[in-house]
Amino acid sequence: MSKALLSLSTDDFIAGVEATAAKFDTATYPQQNLPADDWALLVASGILLPVLPKEYGGRDSHIEMCRVVDAVSEQNLGLGVHVTVNMALALRPIAMWAGEEAKREMLPLFAGSDPMMAGMAATEPGCGSALSGMTTTFEETDGGYRIRGRKHWQALSYSAHWWLVVAKNEDQGRREYGYFLVKRSEGFRTVQRYEALGLKAVDYGVNEIDVIVPRHRRIKAESRNLSTMVEILLASRSMMAAMGCGFLRRISREAHTYADGRLIGRAPLSAIRFARYRIAAIDSSYTVVEALNHYLRTVLDLKADMTPAFPAVQAIKTVVTERMVSSANHYQQLTGGEGYRYGSPTNIAGQAFLDSRVFTIFDGNNDLLSQQLAEYCLARLEGRSLSDFLADWSLTAHAVRTLRPDLRFLDRELGQEHMVLAGRAIAYLFAISQVLKWAAETDANAGRVQTAIEFLKTDIVGVTTEFRLLATGILESDDEVPAQSNGVLSRSIPLQTRT
Repeated sequence: MSKALLSLSTDDFIAGVEATAAKFDTATYPQQNLPADDWALLVASGILLPVLPKEYGGRDSHIEMCRVVDAVSEQNLGLGVHVTVNMALALRPIAMWAGEEAKREMLPLFAGSDPMMAGMAATEPGCGSALSGMTTTFEETDGGYRIRGRKHWQALSYSAHWWLVVAKNEDQGRREYGYFLVKRSEGFRTVQRYEALGLKAVDYGVNEIDVIVPRHRRIKAESRNLSTMVEILLASRSMMAAMGCGFLRRISREAHTYADGRLIGRAPLSAIRFARYRIAAIDSSYTVVEALNHYLRTVLDLKADMTPAFPAVQAIKTVVTERMVSSANHYQQLTGGEGYRYGSPTNIAGQAFLDSRVFTIFDGNNDLLSQQLAEYCLARLEGRSLSDFLADWSLTAHAVRTLRPDLRFLDRELGQEHMVLAGRAIAYLFAISQVLKWAAETDANAGRVQTAIEFLKTDIVGVTTEFRLLATGILESDDEVPAQSNGVLSRSIPLQTRT
């Protein structure tokens, strides 16, 4: 890697990344798995340098991590996934927790000019969000650790050269989790390729692992529970704000261009009032996500432990990904039949919808994350009602104080179905707070801000309506399976600590 990249200012460095990323414009770039030669172009622009410590040839910058993902995702959302997986799921944990010997072995390779890729292997067939059910195991050997198992849906399944593999050991009745650095050539094999509906730049499949790795390749992480796994996922989930911001900037721009240029009779499509409503919905989503991206850049720190940011990140991931999907849908509706055409010369609506759709599922299903957000708040009520807690809580108080919404519908016994909906309402309140904060800190256009808040308020009203719908007994039936017990909290929410 040229040392010149290390001496550039942040703006100049990002300009170089943007110039290279423009070659991968989703409107013209083939919908295919990213070839190694093309990844090499991005690596040569320094795309992975922000996550790497300076002593290993990197630029070591939280802000640049965010800006790179934003810039790349505006051109090609699949490339945004490539960069996020390499940065947040693989290289970041290694830079933070691996021993010096492992860092010296691996990290300089990613600061060089070779098109190296890294991924994380956690999810397994039959074991999705409940990672405690994984069957991939490790055991100590004379040479280090032997890891055996089967993983799937790993982004970069058959192209990554290095893997951060999660495994467990239950010898002597004691469960222990381990995180290991594995070279593909050591025994990481892709045995089946998956054909995903969107994000064609990213390869997925089923991987079998049977390797022995040296002792120094086990990273220093919590082994008694999955708190390390939660922390790693918080980093990648938070970067959804950067991905979504770049993606929605593009969708907003293209929706306006299409609607202004498409004639319906003698007038443009944009003269039709409901078409203008759809455009307003897209623009409001971009505004919301731009505010959340501002929070990512200015409040969070990808270079530090993300665990304290658990509730904020759960809200960011759910709100951002909902906005991505809904905006892609509005865009496709605006473009009509032409938006359902592969490779349309007038729009990217079809591909945008296919690429964005999976984000509410991957990296934690939004229903689960919403439930966990509600559980997090319920565990901290300390005798208060949930509505009173939200009025005082730093992440939502600004919205409650400004809008004074009636949140008393949350003050009841919450079943699992209610907790999912309550988590959504909490996430919308968080988003409103951040839109208000972003507006105050950036002098954002007042009209944009107000419209975004009105859409978020409507989302909260929608949750209220769904609570009423549940109260009609629509889930009740004579042959209903027993409901999940109330009051059982997920294992994936951080415990409350007192200082």
